[in-house]
Amino acid sequence: MQTVAVLDFETTGLSPAQGDRATEIAIVLLRDGEIVDRYQSLMNAGRRIPSDVVALTGITNDMIASAPPVASVMREAAAFVGNHPVVAHNAGFDRRFWQSELGLLGVPSAHEFACTLLVARRIYPQAPSHRLSSLVEMLSLPKTGRAHRAMVDAEMASHLWCRLQSDMARTYGLSRIDHALMSRLQKTSKAKVAMFLGSMVGA
Repeated sequence: MQTVAVLDFETTGLSPAQGDRATEIAIVLLRDGEIVDRYQSLMNAGRRIPSDVVALTGITNDMIASAPPVASVMREAAAFVGNHPVVAHNAGFDRRFWQSELGLLGVPSAHEFACTLLVARRIYPQAPSHRLSSLVEMLSLPKTGRAHRAMVDAEMASHLWCRLQSDMARTYGLSRIDHALMSRLQKTSKAKVAMFLGSMVGA
């Protein structure tokens, strides 16, 4: 039974390279299709949140002002994830902030990330949109609150991860669909998905 850490950040902007910082993190530990633990916290990195981001997330500068410092939150988050492989929707975004924030603290951050966005593009090519909220709507997955808050998005990504696994198992006759397989699938061209997954049967 594999445990994965499904992670989501809210941030002041799109790029840590441009000075953007994390404002909230949520992590769901998922084992055998069940959420077994959760971690969530706002964090104060000393960076103002632009008004358009406040409107999107609902996270205000007053909320951040009273939040714990980014260093303590990120150390707790890293300890919570431990050595588990990580999952995120649009994982390139979350991986950049994960590596940037932990890098500032000198904490190791070389976790393997699998991306539910990239996998969904290969398994549901017919979807009108591969945004997380759109996929949740299309697949009738549970919604637990307002999108663009970290725990809600992490839980929705967890449900999507489980649905991807079950749909792949049913469609391709696979008995074990783990993080490593998903990581390989997300790098496979869409034209070769059926061949790749077909070759995994009995592997």
